[in-house]
Amino acid sequence: MDFSTDPRPAPADCATMADVRAGVDALDRLLVAVLAERQRYMDAAARIKADRAAVRDNARVEDVVAKVKAAARDAGLSEEIAEPVWRTLIERCIAHEFGAWDAFRERA
Repeated sequence: MDFSTDPRPAPADCATMADVRAGVDALDRLLVAVLAERQRYMDAAARIKADRAAVRDNARVEDVVAKVKAAARDAGLSEEIAEPVWRTLIERCIAHEFGAWDAFRERA
């Protein structure tokens, strides 16, 4: 994402807690939008996977976590934040995908 035109103050430029909160609130809105897009990919996966047992792919989970940890290191994000956040996100996405998988089959 390109943040170059983003009106948020840079963290180093924050002079007040109002500045910090405005930045965090703006980022939360961006995160919601990105997570909504991720969810739509889970819906697509549920539609594409022929077998419900394919919804949970433990090797893929570990691959995603490894990639996230590498990206976190590159971005300066603590792995102690990144890994548990993504493991929780992945588990919630898997649960969503199971529900979506069932719903697609019920409609068919």
